[in-house]
Amino acid sequence: MGIETEYGIVVPGDPGANPMVASGDVVTAYAASRGIRPARASWDYADEAPLRDARGFDMGRGSAHPSQLTDVEDPTLANVVLTNGARLYVDHAHPEYSSPEVTTPRAAVTWDRAGELVMREAVARLATVPPGINLYKNNTDGKGASYGTHENYLMARSTPFASIVRHLTPFFVVRQVMCGSGRVGIGVDSRTPGYQLAQRSDFFEVEVGLETTLKRPIINTRDEPHAVADRYRRLHVILGDANHCDVANLLKMGTTSLVLAMIEADAIRDDLSVRRPVATLHEVSHDTTLQAKVELADGRRMTALELLWEYHDRAAAFVAERSAGDPDADTAEVMHWWGTVLDRLGRDPMEARREVDWVAKLAVLEGYRERDSLGWGDPRLKAVDLQWSDVRADRGLAHRLAATGRVEVLVDETDVVAAVTSAPTDTRAWFRGECLRRFPDDVVAASWDSVIFDVRGQRTLQRVPMLEPLRGTEAGVGELVRSAPDAASLLEALARTRDDA
Repeated sequence: MGIETEYGIVVPGDPGANPMVASGDVVTAYAASRGIRPARASWDYADEAPLRDARGFDMGRGSAHPSQLTDVEDPTLANVVLTNGARLYVDHAHPEYSSPEVTTPRAAVTWDRAGELVMREAVARLATVPPGINLYKNNTDGKGASYGTHENYLMARSTPFASIVRHLTPFFVVRQVMCGSGRVGIGVDSRTPGYQLAQRSDFFEVEVGLETTLKRPIINTRDEPHAVADRYRRLHVILGDANHCDVANLLKMGTTSLVLAMIEADAIRDDLSVRRPVATLHEVSHDTTLQAKVELADGRRMTALELLWEYHDRAAAFVAERSAGDPDADTAEVMHWWGTVLDRLGRDPMEARREVDWVAKLAVLEGYRERDSLGWGDPRLKAVDLQWSDVRADRGLAHRLAATGRVEVLVDETDVVAAVTSAPTDTRAWFRGECLRRFPDDVVAASWDSVIFDVRGQRTLQRVPMLEPLRGTEAGVGELVRSAPDAASLLEALARTRDDA
């Protein structure tokens, strides 16, 4: 699994600044701070297929919106791969940090927070040249534009896509109760005064589809596995918010993983389908009381919390059966927080202010509202909303709450700092990151499923494919990589290993 986050970007005092140029400055500033040359460690697009649809067809390039053509490199845009296995690049006029592949929700939180430190470092470097650039880990500018925080999950190709749509859609409609980041304003342009649970919900228009920047679907059908295609699919989730609270981020990744595991195992036999999923998604987001009723296709009516409990109880039974009552630590952590957060939200949403972004932000906003008698249409509240997500430690309200112990922190800061430069050891990200660390002058490009070398004395580029996400780990190739004095020796050793296999 992994998280991709596009950051909001502002050039202070210059509302007409070119966001693509500014985003490029963010990437190049950070790359320079780490000694990454622009001509090295760029992206390998050979296996990209953004127009392949999981429903069994390819969209024609002539019919695609330009934003969907992510398999064509724009040489004017900055694009680098980091030693922690992540990708840092310009995506649709935003700087984006795409985390390395990880195997647990806690690791997803760790490397996502590492991305915040990457962006903070870039902002600090650019601050030395006024007016500088500010970055925000959020999902809308409050004026009609939205940018994504996308999740990716590796799944078995054998799982029918129709089953994913059927069982995941209702879960996504109500997941925002636990994982929404909160937003001042109702509607895509935030013109209607009010507060809602999620930043992204109002921007979704259809149930299922291939697009990501227009006619956004609850279930995205992009079929681009970045792995062995007949064995795996990558479920690309575009619905979620950027989280600052560790617990909410853990639940976003962990509960979704559990629901997907149940779908793969065909363990959800009954139908929890929602009658009007898109409209209900909006309605749930607009209801901070959590009392609005969700109408299921079979006529039942229940609150979003009650529907989340339905999923929770099925997951608890599934985990108990599969683990014989002794789940692994990561699963146990997710189940603990899932039940705890639902309990607290059910008693009084404000009880979950330490765990859930939208509640923590609402508590801060209500403090301002009470102190200054502010209505929800007051622009000062929108300014507070923006300041909540500022990446700077001394300006971002979410960071200040964490620093003063007012939100639950699951991952130690020392682990996050280490994750800025070190890759996860238990996925192919380790090989990618170590090659960039040890042989930076020889790696000319990389992607999720390849590393490309340009070794002196060899006439052609050497591409090392990595289509198995759980190969290329430290346990699997660590000795080979560490014992290689140079890239040529590593490639020779890998060739011998392949021949022996």
